[in-house]
Amino acid sequence: MTGDKQILLVAQKNPAVDDPDDQDLYRVGTVATVLQLLKLPDGTVKVLVEGEQRGAIERFIEVDGHCRAEVQLIEEGDTAERESEVFTRSLLSQFEQYVQLGKKVPAEVLSSLNGIDEPSRLVDTMAAHMALKIEQKQEILEITSLSARVEHVLALLDAEIDLLQVEKRIRGRVKKQMERSQREYYLNEQMKAIQKELGDIDEGHSELDELRKRIDNAGLSKEALTKANAELNKLKQMSPMSAEATVVRTYIDWLVNVPWKAESKVRLDLARAESILDADHYGLEEVKERILEYLAVQKRVKKLKGPVLCLVGPPGVGKTSLAESIATATNRKFVRMALGGVRDEAEIRGHRRTYIGSMPGRLIQKMTKVGVRNPLFLLDEIDKMGQDMRGDPASALLEVLDPEQNHNFNDHYLEVDYDLSDVMFLCTANSMNIPGPLLDRMEVIRLPGYTEDEKVNIAIKYLAPKQTQANGLKKGELVFDEGAIRDIIRYYTREAGVRGLERQIAKVCRKAVKEHLREKRFQVQVTAESLEHFLGVRKYRYGLAEQQDQIGQVTGLAWTQVGGELLTIETAVVPGKGVLIKTGSLGDVMAESMTAAMTVVRSRAKSLGIAADFNEKRDVHIHMPEGATPKDGPSAGIGLCTALVSALTQIPVRADVAMTGEITLRGQVLAIGGLKEKLLAAHRGGIKTVIIPEENVRDLREIPENIKQDLQIKPVKWIDEVLQIALQYAPEPLPDAAPEMVATDDKRESDSKERISTH
Repeated sequence: MTGDKQILLVAQKNPAVDDPDDQDLYRVGTVATVLQLLKLPDGTVKVLVEGEQRGAIERFIEVDGHCRAEVQLIEEGDTAERESEVFTRSLLSQFEQYVQLGKKVPAEVLSSLNGIDEPSRLVDTMAAHMALKIEQKQEILEITSLSARVEHVLALLDAEIDLLQVEKRIRGRVKKQMERSQREYYLNEQMKAIQKELGDIDEGHSELDELRKRIDNAGLSKEALTKANAELNKLKQMSPMSAEATVVRTYIDWLVNVPWKAESKVRLDLARAESILDADHYGLEEVKERILEYLAVQKRVKKLKGPVLCLVGPPGVGKTSLAESIATATNRKFVRMALGGVRDEAEIRGHRRTYIGSMPGRLIQKMTKVGVRNPLFLLDEIDKMGQDMRGDPASALLEVLDPEQNHNFNDHYLEVDYDLSDVMFLCTANSMNIPGPLLDRMEVIRLPGYTEDEKVNIAIKYLAPKQTQANGLKKGELVFDEGAIRDIIRYYTREAGVRGLERQIAKVCRKAVKEHLREKRFQVQVTAESLEHFLGVRKYRYGLAEQQDQIGQVTGLAWTQVGGELLTIETAVVPGKGVLIKTGSLGDVMAESMTAAMTVVRSRAKSLGIAADFNEKRDVHIHMPEGATPKDGPSAGIGLCTALVSALTQIPVRADVAMTGEITLRGQVLAIGGLKEKLLAAHRGGIKTVIIPEENVRDLREIPENIKQDLQIKPVKWIDEVLQIALQYAPEPLPDAAPEMVATDDKRESDSKERISTH
């Protein structure tokens, strides 16, 4: 291409096509003259052209690999002078308005357009400066009639001017409202203004009116109503999209959603309540009796301060499910709040509104969720709360659980008093490890572990039908013998509750389903003999009395958070210099009990047939197996003393005897705690005789009759009585002159070898 060379410029129909053919090009284009060629460093060529006249392609010609075309020049007809003047004025007037509204076309363009006299050139130049699509510009290019082209461009200008006027009106409306607002706010308001233009927003609807109705219908207390009205008036003065308005709106939502007057009608039918409790839970008579007492009193006294009951017992004994049954029996809605691991006071009382993202405490959240002001509120695992630098949630609960104070509970977020006096609070815990002031506000009801007979009844009546249905078995397809249930309890579980028992029954059900599908069996019978087929080898050995009597080994009784446990105490005597070795992850109190037991034995050495100087020639090692488990408490005192006497005299201890009791230096046996759990553990372990302190005889009233019938319970006051029961035979006292231990006597030694071999 050289100077004065003419070329035809045509547009592509689809700009995405990289290599267009003749079908991809428009037929009408512009004949232009090349003014300048400029080769760029990247190999491309920049061409400056000047458009001269419209041209239409007649046909394409390919010459030497280049595309040429035969072009028919499009001539424009002459226009009358008066008509030309009208066209020019109309175009300039409309375009000037377009430029003023749009602000996109430079003012210099308007000046240059005023210098163009030819209407044809003027309309084409204007079209070039308008924000039009390629298709629209091509349409203008193809209109050969000047009048038609002018009318078309004027129509486009009118449409653009209308759009720009709407946009200007929207901008003006938004600008009045924004004032110091940021970009996001501007965009939101612009969108709102557009919706108003389109008629999408109902002007009559008012969020503030809706909030006013909700406040009036919420039944707020006088203090809460005053607070809500003040916040609503504050909201009216704010910009709707401001951050502060969102905070106030959220606060009012919480305030009106809390149940101020809605309540359930408490049912006071004692017979119905008793039948519901009996149907859902086997045993637990003390708890059921207390609930019925509460209902009876409330039937007489219309307004009764809600009691705060605390169910304390090992896992799996039915504390949480009992709370649900109480809610059903009293016709109260049930709401549960888990307190395990809660360390922040704000979890109870809420965060103050000054904090970003603040909310009411979980207590108010749960009350809002349940929707009534008198539910049964379960505070689960109240003994698992902790405390750190964020506060003590246990202290925050003091106000909640005190019937004298909870009628005006104040949440930090709501900032108004809320009445909790109609709520029936129920707490659960695994241990009494609860702060004293909090414990003082609750009525503690202990739920000990279940006896074997109770577990059998629970399994047959509740667990087996529940798991049979849960695993898709129909009635009669799986049958459990009572002996099989009893063996599951004895040989596959070792727990105070029934969770492990339910898991084992579920395991049997799953295997039964598999057998039904594989072998098409109509009924699967689970017996004691077939139990290993379903559950594998036995995990536990039932009945420690089957073991041989051992020297220096005593079965003690311990109480833990999960119920009673059998505790083995081992003692060995080895040559040495009188060192007392204590192992087994022991606490300070238990270590002191060992020292006290050793002193008791030394003070009675002569009467027990032990050389007075045994502690100078022997080392004594006391060990508590399961060394990874921490152990503490004084109740193993008589067991430690018995183990020491057995090891030093070589007299075996009866394996079917278990014991519990604190020892004093004078050999007196003192009372202990957790007697029921310890006796249940002894019964579970097949122990025949249990030695308890005489002072604990009063606690035997709480023990089920079948347990007392199966166990020989021996109350004792002095260590001498313990040794008489626990040892195979009584030790022979030493004569005053005997320098050595009686255990070296030939007859005693031969008797010991016949009875037992030391371990």
